[in-house]
Amino acid sequence: MYTQNYPSRLLAEAVEQFSSLPGIGERSALRMALFLLRQKKEDALNFGTAINNLVENIIFCKVCHNLSDSETCSVCSSKKRDGSIICVVENVKDVMLVESTHQFNGLYHVLGGIISPIQGIGPNDLEINSLIERVSSGEVREVIFALSATMEGDTTNYYLHKKIKDHVKKVSVIARGVSFGDELEYTDEITLGRSIINRTPFENSVSE
Repeated sequence: MYTQNYPSRLLAEAVEQFSSLPGIGERSALRMALFLLRQKKEDALNFGTAINNLVENIIFCKVCHNLSDSETCSVCSSKKRDGSIICVVENVKDVMLVESTHQFNGLYHVLGGIISPIQGIGPNDLEINSLIERVSSGEVREVIFALSATMEGDTTNYYLHKKIKDHVKKVSVIARGVSFGDELEYTDEITLGRSIINRTPFENSVSE
């Protein structure tokens, strides 16, 4: 704990918590804590309330596993979305990336990761069984793989294709406008949008 150079134990504790965030060092954490102290008390308390609500109340959608304020997220519950198309992504951040392109009007399925033996992540660690259940309903006509263009992403695509190909008419993968080795979060919106529009049948992307 940072205590030696701080005039207040409470300030030291706040700095310690801020510095636990990714990419935040002690100096940046101190600036954040001092910034909050300079704000109106009401504004600072609202910040704390938002964090508390985030931790206490946000849940995962029971259908697609996206973040949600209720059991079913706003995408899955929307009558304006095309429920016959499911876009499979690695994480919640990727849902927001695809949404920002305004080129997709279907539903999502968040795996919660990709298969990576090196990191000890196998199929059973991901939301794969629930995806199989969704496509087995007979209401889904296309599944789009929108995973990172990495070896792990391609391995996951191949595994998923084997599991769902008998349950859905069309399985496609986003076009290689996303270069091999690229993670989805580092792809710009225009490139990602075009990759979704120009998606190709999965069978054409790999030779079994």
